[in-house]
Amino acid sequence: MKSFPFFRRMIPALMAGLLLAAQALPAQAQNHSPLLAQSPSDLQSKAPALSLSPAEKRSFEDLIRDFILKNPEIIIESIQNLQARDKRDAQARSKANLVKFRGEIFNDPATPVGGNVKGDVTIVEFFDYRCGFCKRVFPAVMKVLNDDGNIRYVYKEFPILGADSLTASKAALAAWLTDKGKYEPFHRAMMVTKGALPEQRVMKIAAQTGYDVKALKKTMADPRIDEMIKKNFALAEALDINGTPAFVIGDKIVRGAIDLAALKKLISQARGS
Repeated sequence: MKSFPFFRRMIPALMAGLLLAAQALPAQAQNHSPLLAQSPSDLQSKAPALSLSPAEKRSFEDLIRDFILKNPEIIIESIQNLQARDKRDAQARSKANLVKFRGEIFNDPATPVGGNVKGDVTIVEFFDYRCGFCKRVFPAVMKVLNDDGNIRYVYKEFPILGADSLTASKAALAAWLTDKGKYEPFHRAMMVTKGALPEQRVMKIAAQTGYDVKALKKTMADPRIDEMIKKNFALAEALDINGTPAFVIGDKIVRGAIDLAALKKLISQARGS
Protein backbone atom coordinates (compact mmCIF):
# COMPACT_ATOMS: atom_id res chain seq x y z
CA MET A 1 0.00 0.00 0.00
CA LYS A 2 2.81 2.41 0.75
CA SER A 3 4.08 2.20 -2.82
CA PHE A 4 0.87 3.59 -4.36
CA PRO A 5 1.90 7.27 -4.01
CA PHE A 6 5.15 6.44 -5.78
CA PHE A 7 3.25 4.91 -8.70
CA ARG A 8 0.96 7.92 -8.97
CA ARG A 9 3.88 10.33 -8.97
CA MET A 10 5.82 8.13 -11.35
CA ILE A 11 3.15 8.07 -14.07
CA PRO A 12 4.09 11.38 -15.83
CA ALA A 13 7.70 10.26 -16.26
CA LEU A 14 6.57 6.82 -17.37
CA MET A 15 4.17 8.30 -19.89
CA ALA A 16 6.91 10.46 -21.34
CA GLY A 17 9.09 7.39 -21.77
CA LEU A 18 6.28 5.53 -23.46
CA LEU A 19 5.67 8.41 -25.81
CA LEU A 20 9.31 8.39 -26.77
CA ALA A 21 9.01 4.68 -27.47
CA ALA A 22 5.91 5.34 -29.51
CA GLN A 23 7.93 7.58 -31.80
CA ALA A 24 9.83 4.52 -32.92
CA LEU A 25 6.68 2.90 -34.29
CA PRO A 26 6.28 2.53 -38.08
CA ALA A 27 5.12 5.64 -39.87
CA GLN A 28 1.69 4.22 -40.63
CA ALA A 29 1.13 3.52 -36.93
CA GLN A 30 2.16 7.07 -36.02
CA ASN A 31 -0.18 8.50 -38.61
CA HIS A 32 -3.04 6.37 -37.34
CA SER A 33 -3.43 8.50 -34.22
CA PRO A 34 -3.02 12.27 -33.83
CA LEU A 35 -1.62 11.57 -30.32
CA LEU A 36 1.27 9.45 -31.60
CA ALA A 37 2.01 11.97 -34.30
CA GLN A 38 3.13 14.54 -31.73
CA SER A 39 6.66 15.02 -30.41
CA PRO A 40 7.12 14.74 -26.60
CA SER A 41 7.57 18.51 -26.34
CA ASP A 42 4.44 19.11 -28.39
CA LEU A 43 2.52 16.68 -26.21
CA GLN A 44 3.66 18.43 -23.06
CA SER A 45 2.52 21.82 -24.32
CA LYS A 46 -0.67 20.62 -25.94
CA ALA A 47 -1.70 17.85 -23.53
CA PRO A 48 -4.59 19.79 -21.94
CA ALA A 49 -6.23 20.26 -25.35
CA LEU A 50 -5.91 16.63 -26.53
CA SER A 51 -9.03 14.52 -26.73
CA LEU A 52 -8.83 10.81 -27.50
CA SER A 53 -11.56 8.74 -29.01
CA PRO A 54 -12.48 5.56 -27.13
CA ALA A 55 -10.62 3.49 -29.72
CA GLU A 56 -7.51 5.65 -29.45
CA LYS A 57 -7.64 5.50 -25.66
CA ARG A 58 -7.84 1.70 -25.71
CA SER A 59 -5.00 1.57 -28.21
CA PHE A 60 -2.80 3.77 -26.07
CA GLU A 61 -3.63 1.80 -22.91
CA ASP A 62 -2.71 -1.40 -24.73
CA LEU A 63 0.56 0.24 -25.77
CA ILE A 64 1.33 1.15 -22.15
CA ARG A 65 0.48 -2.33 -20.90
CA ASP A 66 2.54 -4.00 -23.60
CA PHE A 67 5.53 -1.75 -22.93
CA ILE A 68 5.43 -2.40 -19.16
CA LEU A 69 5.08 -6.16 -19.62
CA LYS A 70 8.08 -6.21 -21.94
CA ASN A 71 10.11 -3.82 -19.72
CA PRO A 72 9.04 -4.45 -16.08
CA GLU A 73 12.36 -3.17 -14.79
CA ILE A 74 11.32 0.41 -15.58
CA ILE A 75 8.82 0.29 -12.69
CA ILE A 76 11.53 -0.52 -10.15
CA GLU A 77 13.96 1.92 -11.76
CA SER A 78 11.40 4.73 -11.69
CA ILE A 79 10.52 4.09 -8.04
CA GLN A 80 14.21 4.01 -7.08
CA ASN A 81 14.83 7.26 -8.95
CA LEU A 82 11.85 8.86 -7.24
CA GLN A 83 12.98 7.69 -3.81
CA ALA A 84 16.49 9.01 -4.44
CA ARG A 85 15.08 12.35 -5.53
CA ASP A 86 12.81 12.52 -2.49
CA LYS A 87 15.78 11.76 -0.24
CA ARG A 88 17.84 14.54 -1.86
CA ASP A 89 14.94 16.97 -1.51
CA ALA A 90 14.45 16.05 2.16
CA GLN A 91 18.16 16.50 2.87
CA ALA A 92 18.14 19.89 1.17
CA ARG A 93 15.08 20.99 3.16
CA SER A 94 16.48 19.81 6.50
CA LYS A 95 19.81 21.51 5.79
CA ALA A 96 18.06 24.78 4.96
CA ASN A 97 15.84 24.48 8.05
CA LEU A 98 18.88 23.83 10.24
CA VAL A 99 20.03 27.31 9.28
CA LYS A 100 16.56 28.86 9.39
CA PHE A 101 15.66 27.54 12.85
CA ARG A 102 19.13 27.54 14.36
CA GLY A 103 18.08 29.77 17.24
CA GLU A 104 15.18 27.52 18.23
CA ILE A 105 17.31 24.40 17.88
CA PHE A 106 20.37 25.51 19.84
CA ASN A 107 19.28 28.42 22.01
CA ASP A 108 15.61 28.17 22.92
CA PRO A 109 15.45 29.57 26.46
CA ALA A 110 12.61 27.19 27.37
CA THR A 111 14.59 24.05 26.47
CA PRO A 112 16.54 22.18 29.18
CA VAL A 113 20.30 22.64 28.88
CA GLY A 114 23.05 20.80 30.69
CA GLY A 115 26.70 19.88 30.55
CA ASN A 116 28.86 22.99 30.41
CA VAL A 117 26.33 25.69 29.53
CA LYS A 118 29.23 27.81 28.24
CA GLY A 119 30.82 24.97 26.28
CA ASP A 120 32.32 25.56 22.85
CA VAL A 121 30.36 22.71 21.21
CA THR A 122 26.64 22.14 21.57
CA ILE A 123 24.99 18.75 21.14
CA VAL A 124 21.23 18.72 20.66
CA GLU A 125 19.44 15.42 21.24
CA PHE A 126 15.85 14.54 20.36
CA PHE A 127 14.93 11.60 22.60
CA ASP A 128 12.15 9.56 24.14
CA TYR A 129 12.50 8.06 27.60
CA ARG A 130 10.98 4.78 26.39
CA CYS A 131 13.30 4.51 23.38
CA GLY A 132 15.63 1.51 23.66
CA PHE A 133 18.11 3.01 21.21
CA CYS A 134 18.24 6.23 23.25
CA LYS A 135 19.11 4.18 26.32
CA ARG A 136 21.69 2.23 24.35
CA VAL A 137 23.52 5.38 23.24
CA PHE A 138 23.22 7.03 26.67
CA PRO A 139 26.52 5.60 28.06
CA ALA A 140 28.40 7.13 25.10
CA VAL A 141 26.73 10.48 25.78
CA MET A 142 27.67 10.31 29.44
CA LYS A 143 31.24 9.31 28.57
CA VAL A 144 31.60 12.40 26.38
CA LEU A 145 30.07 14.71 28.97
CA ASN A 146 32.29 13.32 31.72
CA ASP A 147 35.53 13.31 29.70
CA ASP A 148 35.06 16.54 27.77
CA GLY A 149 34.25 19.41 30.07
CA ASN A 150 33.47 21.77 27.22
CA ILE A 151 30.24 20.25 25.86
CA ARG A 152 26.94 22.07 26.11
CA TYR A 153 24.01 19.63 25.94
CA VAL A 154 20.50 20.57 24.80
CA TYR A 155 17.68 18.17 25.70
CA LYS A 156 14.78 18.08 23.22
CA GLU A 157 11.99 16.05 24.78
CA PHE A 158 10.43 14.18 21.82
CA PRO A 159 7.84 11.70 23.16
CA ILE A 160 6.83 9.65 20.13
CA LEU A 161 6.22 6.23 21.69
CA GLY A 162 2.84 6.66 23.28
CA ALA A 163 1.06 7.97 26.35
CA ASP A 164 3.70 6.88 28.88
CA SER A 165 6.40 8.64 26.85
CA LEU A 166 4.35 11.83 26.88
CA THR A 167 3.83 11.58 30.64
CA ALA A 168 7.55 11.04 31.20
CA SER A 169 8.46 14.04 29.05
CA LYS A 170 5.93 16.25 30.81
CA ALA A 171 7.35 15.18 34.16
CA ALA A 172 10.87 15.98 32.97
CA LEU A 173 9.89 19.40 31.67
CA ALA A 174 8.00 20.07 34.89
CA ALA A 175 11.20 19.13 36.73
CA TRP A 176 13.08 21.66 34.62
CA LEU A 177 10.55 24.40 35.40
CA THR A 178 10.52 23.47 39.10
CA ASP A 179 14.24 23.11 39.77
CA LYS A 180 16.69 23.28 36.85
CA GLY A 181 19.55 22.01 38.99
CA LYS A 182 17.89 18.63 39.45
CA TYR A 183 16.80 18.11 35.83
CA GLU A 184 19.94 16.30 34.69
CA PRO A 185 20.00 13.84 37.65
CA PHE A 186 16.34 13.13 36.95
CA HIS A 187 17.02 12.70 33.23
CA ARG A 188 19.89 10.31 33.90
CA ALA A 189 17.84 8.26 36.33
CA MET A 190 15.08 7.95 33.73
CA MET A 191 17.54 6.93 31.02
CA VAL A 192 19.06 4.09 33.04
CA THR A 193 15.67 2.77 34.12
CA LYS A 194 14.70 -0.41 32.27
CA GLY A 195 11.20 -1.50 31.43
CA ALA A 196 7.94 0.41 31.33
CA LEU A 197 7.57 3.96 32.64
CA PRO A 198 4.04 4.41 33.94
CA GLU A 199 3.33 7.64 35.81
CA GLN A 200 3.66 5.99 39.22
CA ARG A 201 7.19 4.83 38.41
CA VAL A 202 8.14 8.22 36.94
CA MET A 203 6.96 9.93 40.13
CA LYS A 204 8.97 7.49 42.24
CA ILE A 205 12.12 8.38 40.24
CA ALA A 206 11.30 12.08 40.65
CA ALA A 207 10.97 11.69 44.41
CA GLN A 208 14.28 9.81 44.57
CA THR A 209 15.88 12.69 42.66
CA GLY A 210 14.62 15.19 45.24
CA TYR A 211 11.42 16.56 43.73
CA ASP A 212 8.15 17.15 45.52
CA VAL A 213 5.81 14.80 43.65
CA LYS A 214 2.66 16.78 44.42
CA ALA A 215 4.21 20.02 43.19
CA LEU A 216 5.64 18.26 40.13
CA LYS A 217 2.26 16.88 39.12
CA LYS A 218 0.74 20.33 39.41
CA THR A 219 3.48 21.83 37.23
CA MET A 220 2.93 19.11 34.60
CA ALA A 221 -0.40 20.80 33.80
CA ASP A 222 1.38 24.07 32.95
CA PRO A 223 0.45 24.99 29.34
CA ARG A 224 4.07 25.97 28.71
CA ILE A 225 4.98 22.28 28.76
CA ASP A 226 2.55 21.39 25.99
CA GLU A 227 3.95 24.31 24.00
CA MET A 228 7.54 23.08 24.47
CA ILE A 229 6.67 19.59 23.25
CA LYS A 230 4.68 20.97 20.34
CA LYS A 231 7.65 23.11 19.33
CA ASN A 232 10.00 20.12 19.50
CA PHE A 233 7.72 18.14 17.19
CA ALA A 234 7.67 21.04 14.72
CA LEU A 235 11.47 21.28 14.78
CA ALA A 236 11.81 17.53 14.29
CA GLU A 237 9.54 17.70 11.26
CA ALA A 238 11.53 20.61 9.83
CA LEU A 239 14.75 18.61 10.25
CA ASP A 240 13.23 15.41 8.81
CA ILE A 241 13.62 13.65 12.16
CA ASN A 242 11.08 10.85 12.43
CA GLY A 243 12.54 8.73 15.21
CA THR A 244 14.75 8.72 18.27
CA PRO A 245 17.47 9.30 19.07
CA ALA A 246 18.51 12.09 16.73
CA PHE A 247 21.40 14.49 17.20
CA VAL A 248 22.33 17.90 15.87
CA ILE A 249 26.02 18.71 16.23
CA GLY A 250 27.38 21.73 14.43
CA ASP A 251 25.95 21.59 10.91
CA LYS A 252 25.34 17.83 11.02
CA ILE A 253 22.08 15.98 11.69
CA VAL A 254 22.43 12.36 12.80
CA ARG A 255 19.26 10.27 12.75
CA GLY A 256 19.55 7.14 14.87
CA ALA A 257 21.89 5.71 17.47
CA ILE A 258 25.57 6.66 17.32
CA ASP A 259 28.63 5.11 18.93
CA LEU A 260 31.27 6.85 21.01
CA ALA A 261 33.86 7.09 18.21
CA ALA A 262 31.40 8.69 15.80
CA LEU A 263 30.20 11.08 18.49
CA LYS A 264 33.75 12.20 19.23
CA LYS A 265 34.44 12.63 15.52
CA LEU A 266 31.41 14.90 15.09
CA ILE A 267 32.47 16.97 18.11
CA SER A 268 35.95 17.35 16.64
CA GLN A 269 34.49 18.42 13.30
CA ALA A 270 32.25 20.95 15.04
CA ARG A 271 35.32 22.41 16.71
CA GLY A 272 37.00 22.64 13.36
CA SER A 273 39.94 20.51 14.43
